[in-house]
Amino acid sequence: QVQLVESGGGLVQAGGSLRLSCAASGSIFKINAMGWYRQAPGKQRELVARITSGGSTNYADSVKGRFTISRDNAKKTVDLQMNSLKPEDTAVYFCNADMILVTTFRTDNYWGQGTQVTVSS
Repeated sequence: QVQLVESGGGLVQAGGSLRLSCAASGSIFKINAMGWYRQAPGKQRELVARITSGGSTNYADSVKGRFTISRDNAKKTVDLQMNSLKPEDTAVYFCNADMILVTTFRTDNYWGQGTQVTVSS
């Protein structure tokens, strides 16, 4: 019953900003790394940003300096602040997390359903 639910997507003009949020819920014992991926129609899914449980981050070169990933371990959320958006950022954005459930002794990888981000010219 574990879930990752994204929110905050929408339509924005080039140069604008959006803030995506992903909330994890369920019988979660521990969340390790969390990240944001995106996939545009006809393209491969790509890593946008990733953050470890300790706060270490990495970003795709295409978003460095524009996007910021952060997390709140108490709330079990991960956010992606997206500034200076470009039409090339248009994609479905997916939340991803490595999590250990209360009832397991292993780490599994989970995906959210995705949220659409559309950046108009």
